Amino acid sequence: MAGVSKYTEEMADKICERIANGESLKAICEDDDMPAKATVFKWLGAYPEFVDKYARAREVQADALFDEILSIADDGRNDWMEKKSLDGGNMGWQENGEALRRSQLRIDARKWMAGKLRPKKYSDKLQIDGSMTHEAGDTLQSLMERIAANGKRIHSD
Repeated sequence: MAGVSKYTEEMADKICERIANGESLKAICEDDDMPAKATVFKWLGAYPEFVDKYARAREVQADALFDEILSIADDGRNDWMEKKSLDGGNMGWQENGEALRRSQLRIDARKWMAGKLRPKKYSDKLQIDGSMTHEAGDTLQSLMERIAANGKRIHSD
């Protein structure tokens, strides 16, 4: 399956470029001329320069996923299908529910992944009140401290 085990800058660049273009590490590592996933993870533990490249590639991947979301949402080619009678005549058009559900699934998967890859940019934010926002990745402790600080401002006014 995977034929590469020696780390090179060229191989690291290939992996990161493909990730940045939106490919999964699993799909990349399935190619015969690429290393196994376990090898890539070993490299991430052994080569700090690869860690930096890989992290930047994952950030760019989130942006690529965001762009894909817009493309999927704007593509209405399969949203409607022609309804035919038994004799083949056109009876009109009907919504293609299967295509719409699949598009929604594709969008939701990309939204979730982009939010995980770049939480400060793409994750949902929880609005506490008119002045406080909680971002994914904040700790419960930091959230509680912000709520307490906000409460003190409200009561001291």
